[in-house]
Amino acid sequence: MIVIIGYAVAMLAIFGTFVLHGGNVGILLEALPFEMATIFGGALGAFVAGNQPKVLRATMAQVPTVLKGSKYTKERYMDLMALLYDILQKARKEGLMAIEKDVEEPHESPLFQAHPIVGNDHHVVEFTTDYLRMMVSGNLNAHEIETLMDSEIDTHHQEAHAPAMAVLRLAGALPAFGIVAAVLGVVNTMGSVGQPPAILGGMIASALVGTFLGIMLAYAIFEPLGTLLEQKAADGTKELQCIKSTLLASMQGYNPATAIEFGRKVLFSTERPGFLELEAHVRKK
Repeated sequence: MIVIIGYAVAMLAIFGTFVLHGGNVGILLEALPFEMATIFGGALGAFVAGNQPKVLRATMAQVPTVLKGSKYTKERYMDLMALLYDILQKARKEGLMAIEKDVEEPHESPLFQAHPIVGNDHHVVEFTTDYLRMMVSGNLNAHEIETLMDSEIDTHHQEAHAPAMAVLRLAGALPAFGIVAAVLGVVNTMGSVGQPPAILGGMIASALVGTFLGIMLAYAIFEPLGTLLEQKAADGTKELQCIKSTLLASMQGYNPATAIEFGRKVLFSTERPGFLELEAHVRKK
């Protein structure tokens, strides 16, 4: 909702100021279809040509999510750390082998199903169970597992940021496509140089609409969109870092209550629960 409000404010400020300053909206509306076809057609073709199919699919899947609020809320992180606490507490009391069935069949595990917010999230479950499985096997030490975690988080970070980078590159190219549309309009105007000044003035104004649209679309629409996608990707990476810090702390011998404190400290301050708040939530669960 906030995204729509931001776009509405931007459009109202741009076009409202134009009208209040005595601008002729008719010229914009007359030139809009042709200029938009030129700019969007060229930009779309370049976007498809410049990105791999997997990036195109990821972009199409992620763009609609900007209309929703972030799923990475304080409640989600509290549920995540309660899940990790329960798993580590069971392993501490009954031994690591006691969580083997939970790790192998997380969708059947009472531990995971008791925390549905994160227990049904594919990325969280896969990342958590993969490294719990390594902890159960006992073949790798904490430093080796940390290296593997860093590699996987870095890969996740790159994949999640690919759509954002693609949209930001598109935003950077839109002013150039606006210039292309304007140049074509000027060429068309020069071909009608014998027309009366009033007609030539209208044609030149229509040509300049292309430059205006390219710049406006770049900096009022697509660059904010790419930036928002980038921020959402960073939130996803932060969640994996929280799991990483908690599991590594457990491997280094800290009790479950202290281990989740390591994970809590990784979170952004805006979503990070307080120490007593998290403790009360975990004990309640």
